[in-house]
Amino acid sequence: MNENFRGGTSRPAAAYRERSFVGADYTDVELLQAHVAGQRHAFAELLRRHNDHLWQTALRTSYTREDAADSLQDALLSAHRTAHSFRAEAEVRSWLHAIVVNACLDRIRRNKIRKAVSLTPENMPEPHDDRDKVAEFEMSLVVDQALFALPPDQRTALVAIDLEGYSVAEAAAMLGVPEGTIKSRCARGRQRLQERLEFLRDPGNRR
Repeated sequence: MNENFRGGTSRPAAAYRERSFVGADYTDVELLQAHVAGQRHAFAELLRRHNDHLWQTALRTSYTREDAADSLQDALLSAHRTAHSFRAEAEVRSWLHAIVVNACLDRIRRNKIRKAVSLTPENMPEPHDDRDKVAEFEMSLVVDQALFALPPDQRTALVAIDLEGYSVAEAAAMLGVPEGTIKSRCARGRQRLQERLEFLRDPGNRR
């Protein structure tokens, strides 16, 4: 067992390399351990479990789908290479989430521009004919526009707390900042989000 994996129980390294390896029988931590031990299917199984969540995280943190896809690829390559550094005090899902968020923020910093949210037909679903569905879809676009108008640090905090359901302590650990910083970012972000939503709903309110 790699000494970086602290806490919990572990199977012998040889067990992870057996041909009879069945990923579904393993916990997330054990899959990461298996990957470090050389089991070539373990990391793929881990991504299968969490790919949807990680993709949504990238979409909510990035300004475009293209940046989200590139950032997610960067993050997964980083996770693949640095799996040996994982500390078992955290959940694997939270560890992956943090790597994806950091990759997205790195790309935003590299781009050095804030791109408007793209509303092209290629990256939004077709609205249904049903009137309620259309209204729901239109409101989701308004919320997305407002969310992407926030500074990246406030947006990532709100995504973690309000959309992903992480606690303040979990979000602070993932983003590497004090809990008080998460709280203040969320407070400022929610206020700006509310102001932006009011403007988008009724542009005539702009002063």
